[in-house]
Amino acid sequence: MEIRSECVSGTTLAFIKGEIDHHNAKEARSALDGIIERDRPITFKLELSGVSFCDSSGLGLVMGRMRKCQSVGSNMVVRNPSPAAMRILEIAGMDKIIKIEREN
Repeated sequence: MEIRSECVSGTTLAFIKGEIDHHNAKEARSALDGIIERDRPITFKLELSGVSFCDSSGLGLVMGRMRKCQSVGSNMVVRNPSPAAMRILEIAGMDKIIKIEREN
């Protein structure tokens, strides 16, 4: 899994590429939390277009980062979820409580 981020004008965009599963979710949580704490953005966008596999660990990753954003006063947006990521978000009903943004 690869994670990179960029911050522009109060918005941090974090890109995840690869699989999100129980093997790498802890590392991803730590990396994303560090980005959120460092940038303290107005809006934190989690770009999921590069996610090739996502299980319940991915759901926990998204939910936990939503709480982390709330704790530092940031808004969170899931951006361009891949079919694998979108499926797990929909199953859990997260698509109804978190903003999902799609750009073509």
